[in-house]
Amino acid sequence: MLVTCINGRNWEDSLTVFCGIDWAERHHDVALVDEAGTLLAKARITDDAAGYHQLLDLLAEHGDSPDDPIPVAIETSHGLLVASLRTGSRQVFAINPLAAARYRDRHGVSRKKSDPGDALVLANILRTDMHAHRPLPADSELAQAITVLARAQQDAVWTRQQVANQVRSLLREYYPAALLAFQGKQGGLTRADARVILTLAPTPAKAAKLTLAQLRAVFRAEYAHQLPGVEDVFGHQLLALLKQLDATCQAADDLAEAATAAFHQHADSEILLSFPGLGPMLGARVLAELGDDRARFTDARALKSYAGSAPITRASGKKRFVGRRFVKNNRLINAGFLWAFAALTASPGANVHYRRRREHGDWHAAAQRHLLNRFLGQLHHCLKTRQQFDEQHAFAPLLSPPTEQAA
Repeated sequence: MLVTCINGRNWEDSLTVFCGIDWAERHHDVALVDEAGTLLAKARITDDAAGYHQLLDLLAEHGDSPDDPIPVAIETSHGLLVASLRTGSRQVFAINPLAAARYRDRHGVSRKKSDPGDALVLANILRTDMHAHRPLPADSELAQAITVLARAQQDAVWTRQQVANQVRSLLREYYPAALLAFQGKQGGLTRADARVILTLAPTPAKAAKLTLAQLRAVFRAEYAHQLPGVEDVFGHQLLALLKQLDATCQAADDLAEAATAAFHQHADSEILLSFPGLGPMLGARVLAELGDDRARFTDARALKSYAGSAPITRASGKKRFVGRRFVKNNRLINAGFLWAFAALTASPGANVHYRRRREHGDWHAAAQRHLLNRFLGQLHHCLKTRQQFDEQHAFAPLLSPPTEQAA
């Protein structure tokens, strides 16, 4: 490790020090500055345990301690380096690379860029604007595990759908009877029986030889055909795609089982499951993005802004525009729309709220987003007070009062 110390200091004096790390695949550049912006030290460390220990030694030399750790700014929120830095009470700030690029322009107009220079910029971001950035949440180990599983399961579902779309496009080329057979069933081409049948009969010619009368009737319908040789190679391509589809379906199922098992172990699971429209898997996705650090969101409005359900106002002069947010947690808003949609049939109050928003001119997506915004405010309150969802209390103004018996 090459370490350069600037302006020797007596560390017995109290100093406020900030650390910036420009990370890369094989090495990381580190810069330390004081409250005046003076560069105290810079270094390049390797991406391994030895490099991490060298970083800790460098921080300790400049006043880092368990009781008063030096805050760190870095352009990522994941990885072994971040996981190591998050142990203890150290504040780690994940700075958006776009924001860091804007800060870089404050220090020069030549648009020069270097890894040590970016580390210095990150350190100065904390020095000048730490109050404007949010540190990574202090989630429990179980919450972090749920985050990994829920996100992996969501990725597997998205991958499964991508492969299923490829299968669908291929079947349209030479095998429309298969699409007709499965398109009306829940799950479509991702169903286990659909994948089994297509594996047994990857071409119309092979499907016509099936012995079951029902299958023969479905797949022997009159459709245009490719040339026999072309149809046969299409069948080989379909079999290759079906292997990928089988793997993604199995991965999504296994990860869903693991995620729901971990979710049920968490103390917040009962509160989340008390909300209409939230099942174990969807609840795990919501918990994965919220975490269990109650200090992460100062109020319900901060949570709504993070999710992207709260509207944003742009005002300048006589112009004023209120619209939806584009900078948001995409995973949380994706789970939120599924939550709001499922709640329409599970909650009378949610259904009335949605219908009233539609009557006031909202499109379907806007009405759902407004419903989600309300749910998130209620969820923030329930998690803070450790109460479960109460339908009558949550939608009291919208629900008709109980009818009293006539005398």
